[in-house]
Amino acid sequence: MAEPRVEIEVGGSKDVEMTGASETPAPQSQPADDAEPAADPAPTEENDATAKSPENSKENQFLDYLKSPIVELVVGKGEEQTVLTAHQAILTLSPYFAEEVSKFPEDGPRRIFLEDESIDTVGCFLQYQYTGEYFPKRLAAPSEGLETDPAIPEVDETGQQLLKHARVYTLAEKLGINKLKSLAHGKIHRIHSTAKGEIEYAKYVYTHTKADDTIRKPVAAFWATRSHVLRHEAEADFRTLCLQYPQFGFDVLSLVLDQREKRAQDRETASPAVKGSARKRARML
Repeated sequence: MAEPRVEIEVGGSKDVEMTGASETPAPQSQPADDAEPAADPAPTEENDATAKSPENSKENQFLDYLKSPIVELVVGKGEEQTVLTAHQAILTLSPYFAEEVSKFPEDGPRRIFLEDESIDTVGCFLQYQYTGEYFPKRLAAPSEGLETDPAIPEVDETGQQLLKHARVYTLAEKLGINKLKSLAHGKIHRIHSTAKGEIEYAKYVYTHTKADDTIRKPVAAFWATRSHVLRHEAEADFRTLCLQYPQFGFDVLSLVLDQREKRAQDRETASPAVKGSARKRARML
């Protein structure tokens, strides 16, 4: 779905050689080797600000994450069930996990079940929480693609790449992590896919998102502008999709009619002499 995105000057005062007594105290010279070292200056707001620079804060914050307790994430069901582990402070950045952690018994297991999620999707979430990205990463501008991997085909024939990011999107919605939602949505539009792949993606979106979710409109718009071509590649699947998900069919039809109405209005504007509809109602005899 690749279309419709104080610099502080270093240096101190020079040593001043004391030549005699004076009523006004002269600046102190460097202490002699056998002199007692001067006491550390009392903490000031300026010293505190330096100690708590953004770099130090981020570093200390990340170390605090790593010092937090380990939580088990039980992902999937049956034979495919897998246990992943993560630091509690990383997980509780999500409102959903924060609430789950608050339910832990004092001396009981620290375990959260995610039976409806896949290990790949939860793995992408954890990678994002620890690094700020997940594979495949977006390429820097001016490129509009994603990083390549020999195991990933250039064209998504089956929709698996679209579904990968769609699942991350819906998990991020569940966990309340809007930045991850935005990241996943952006990656969806950088994938080159086929009609079959787009149908699988549309099915997932209309099954797992709310009616007012903003991710639905681009799906409907994609089919509204290209369905006359794409339906020939997968006409039976397209028909089944429309019948199985009436809201999808209605959204696509609404956009198609909006486009036709706009074109009609543009023609009327270009030819003001032509008024009304050119189609006449059949006369009943």
